[in-house]
Amino acid sequence: MHCNSLNPFEFTMSERTILVWFRNDLRIRDNEILLEAIRKADKVLPVYCFDPYYFKKNVSGNPKTGNLRARFLLESVADLRKNLKLIGGDLIVRIGNPAEIIPQLAEAYHVNEVYHHREVANEETDISEQVETALWKMRLNLKHFIGHTLYHKEDLPFPIKDIPDSFAVFKKKVERDSDVRPCIGTPETISTPIITDAGELPTLQMLGLDEVIDDARLSTTFIGGETTALAQLEQVFSANFQNANGKAGRNQSAAAPSSKLSPWISLGCISLRQVYWEINKHQHSAPANYFNSLVLDLLWRDYFRFMFKKHGQKFIAAKNDDEQLLLTDSQDELFENWKNGETGVPLIDAIMHELNATGFINNYSRQVVAVFLVNDLKIDWKKGAAYFEEKLIDYSPASNWGNWAFIAGVNDARESKYAIVAKPAIELELRSDYIDTWLPAVKSIDYEDFSDTVALK
Repeated sequence: MHCNSLNPFEFTMSERTILVWFRNDLRIRDNEILLEAIRKADKVLPVYCFDPYYFKKNVSGNPKTGNLRARFLLESVADLRKNLKLIGGDLIVRIGNPAEIIPQLAEAYHVNEVYHHREVANEETDISEQVETALWKMRLNLKHFIGHTLYHKEDLPFPIKDIPDSFAVFKKKVERDSDVRPCIGTPETISTPIITDAGELPTLQMLGLDEVIDDARLSTTFIGGETTALAQLEQVFSANFQNANGKAGRNQSAAAPSSKLSPWISLGCISLRQVYWEINKHQHSAPANYFNSLVLDLLWRDYFRFMFKKHGQKFIAAKNDDEQLLLTDSQDELFENWKNGETGVPLIDAIMHELNATGFINNYSRQVVAVFLVNDLKIDWKKGAAYFEEKLIDYSPASNWGNWAFIAGVNDARESKYAIVAKPAIELELRSDYIDTWLPAVKSIDYEDFSDTVALK
């Protein structure tokens, strides 16, 4: 039989096609599932699903994902599509249950296998299991990859079941006995099947959310996507680093400013390894200990993810026990005041104003308002965690719920993540753009008493 007598459809059917299901890995650089799919398949089908589950109302009647976080996500997915197009591909976008959409696309495009990055929190793993079950009925495999941690699970000096519950012990052993893997390559080209309907990105209204009205006091703009993530990473090691060199000599200790990379890290627009190796490249010419806090943040992310992997929901107790989230009328009023920045405590209110306006507050601020809610207002910590889930553009299940559970004393990290000191408190309040309406009350606060309240022992 001559080659030109082959049926083109039969030839297409003989090609191997891998569907890449993007979730919290919205990048083309240092993305194992994308590069591996390109290597193993003739055609790669990139897919992103906007799952209605994440946009439903929570027990408090608020959206599980707020509009600031949703806007950042939409920008990140749009940027992923743009970057895939630059290497010859595209991104299929759908709104719906992945357990229904992924199998439908797999059938329509004659997919041989599905790749995705494994998650650790229960809601995300439940969704993965639903997709896996649906694919199994089609005799298709959902292949799991590990791509959200700095240290690969297989490189840890202990099995998951034996990971130390103490963060200090975990940190010491990992840094001593493990190595961070190098970043993998960036694909130069991708071949996709002929996509007849790539789908449009939804609007906020389509997701059941209001349009964002940016606050006039906004000084930092967070735009989602790998492109902006790489620009932010460069910024961390340029302007900020130059400032540090101007203030401290090589042998002087200096603390690095907030990198503000967490929103892009949480959606996987940039990987932890990319950040780590960029730090490694610059650390020898930086002031002593300049990057310690940045590396520490990466390790805490690993720790919380591995704790979820080891303990599951036991690490944070009963997150989904809705009855425990119900408050008395007086508690409900206190919680609403906390949410809206109307407690009358200037520092707390300034932080909450900033959170509500921008979707981002620094780690110090998160600890302060969380401790205040749990210890002073005596409100169920899960209410605070759910509110952060709605608002934070850098929301990550393991870090968010793990941190709140630690503050509430549910888990046993044993060490304070951040030392909260008393003296800078009044300075932070007076400097904050979000405290303007509360300045008359500043002098009435006893900061020594307040510092005792917010100190993490």
